[in-house]
Amino acid sequence: MNNNWINKIKTLKFQIGLGIFGLIADQITKIWAVLRFTNEDGTLTREMIPIITIANEPLLRFQLVYNEGAAFSSRPQDIMPFLPPVVFFLLMSIIALSVLIWFFRTIDYRDWVSRLGVIMIISGALGNFIDRMRLQKVVDFIDCDFPDFIMARFPTFNVADSFVTVGVILVFLSPVLLKKIHQQIKLEKEIKK
Repeated sequence: MNNNWINKIKTLKFQIGLGIFGLIADQITKIWAVLRFTNEDGTLTREMIPIITIANEPLLRFQLVYNEGAAFSSRPQDIMPFLPPVVFFLLMSIIALSVLIWFFRTIDYRDWVSRLGVIMIISGALGNFIDRMRLQKVVDFIDCDFPDFIMARFPTFNVADSFVTVGVILVFLSPVLLKKIHQQIKLEKEIKK
């Protein structure tokens, strides 16, 4: 990657643009999945589209699954049985987005990797939040398999989940990728004390 691209990626304009792109891509792919894998009467077709196959085993396939719970299909009724699921997800989303926005504002502008990661997490969280408010469930359709030494099958996910995962990885990798910048930020904070 040349410096011109890196300089573009560092800008808030690019980062917000990527977040908006992720949100739109998430919603478009979910609409496609619902239309592609649902019969006219609204029932699931249970059809699978293999994308990558090795030895007649699909490593990557598309298959529509609805997640009516929280992360990894956990049920909000088990956590707070007195709240309807829609209210639970609304409150959790507002709290999570508020914390993420606060965290974003505390990140030094030079730490562009963390800022990009947080924007990706916000984009993914908004994508799944839209599903929960619109459908009371999340549309998942990307189904991956790994060699059986890890797990039988990875949980089905969507573009929003991918954005959240990559965003979290970027936030955690930022101190390694931008070691000098993080050291400089830390030194400046110590001097201010």
